[in-house]
Amino acid sequence: MDDEQAMALALDEARAALAHGDVPVGAVVLVGGDVVARRHNEREAAADPTAHAEVLALRDAAAALGGWRLDDATLVVTLEPCAMCAGATVNARLGRLVFGATDLRAGATGSLYNLCADPRLNHEVPVTAGVRADECAALLTAFFAGRRAGA
Repeated sequence: MDDEQAMALALDEARAALAHGDVPVGAVVLVGGDVVARRHNEREAAADPTAHAEVLALRDAAAALGGWRLDDATLVVTLEPCAMCAGATVNARLGRLVFGATDLRAGATGSLYNLCADPRLNHEVPVTAGVRADECAALLTAFFAGRRAGA
């Protein structure tokens, strides 16, 4: 499975978050091109501030693979990870990160910070940005426009 195909699955996950009022962010974890985990934001559903798609997918991948070191894994996510999620990728020793839309307000893999490429940390994560970015951004824009209209 290539990055574009994996992002299609992440977009499906992001749409699933809409069912329970969560920000539509989706993530999949691949190992050798095979999906080992797929999740979406569940902060509202779980009343858990750490229930970001990336963290949930990394947890599921570690459980599926039987260890926390995910050096052979690729995380594909619809939105640039925040500081918490970027930190989780570094701590998981993630092999690679792919994201769609940039997050100019909270992005920590190039926009505000670049935790994945900080040589002061114990691991650096290669990042590919902008995969299906327009589709990812459009989903988020529509969600927040709906929120503003309903406010």
